[in-house]
Amino acid sequence: MNGHSLQSIDAALDEIQNKIYEQTLEEYGPEVFKRWKEPAYMGKMDDPHATFRVTGGCGDSVEIFLKFENDKVQEALFFSDGCGPSMVCGSVACELIIGKNIDEAASLAGDDIVEVLEGGLPDDKIHCAFLAAQAVQEAIVSYQRLNPDRTDK
Repeated sequence: MNGHSLQSIDAALDEIQNKIYEQTLEEYGPEVFKRWKEPAYMGKMDDPHATFRVTGGCGDSVEIFLKFENDKVQEALFFSDGCGPSMVCGSVACELIIGKNIDEAASLAGDDIVEVLEGGLPDDKIHCAFLAAQAVQEAIVSYQRLNPDRTDK
């Protein structure tokens, strides 16, 4: 291939990528789009105090990793092998629980995540928010079982 052919391919790929961005922005709105492009808190954690992986009926999974200090969520990360909305919801879940005490973090609900996303999740993707919230709740239950002598009781 010559340089001109590669430039044509690059231009075509850029055009396709831009169309995907436009469609995603139109379908999900600016809040979801921003978080989809640059998901915060995404990654796996070395030596978490608690972790839990939940797989939804759609086949997507969300795994939450937590570290605690003084019975507050000090650090939270997520990993998802699912769709963009699953990743966005995992990111929002982590954002909402960092700095919260265990009871506050355990009370995270899917509706809390949906609210942050300003209506950007279509009805067929709302379950992603509840999947992320469930992963947080289950990770905290796991932590509580393993640490019965916590000071926050």
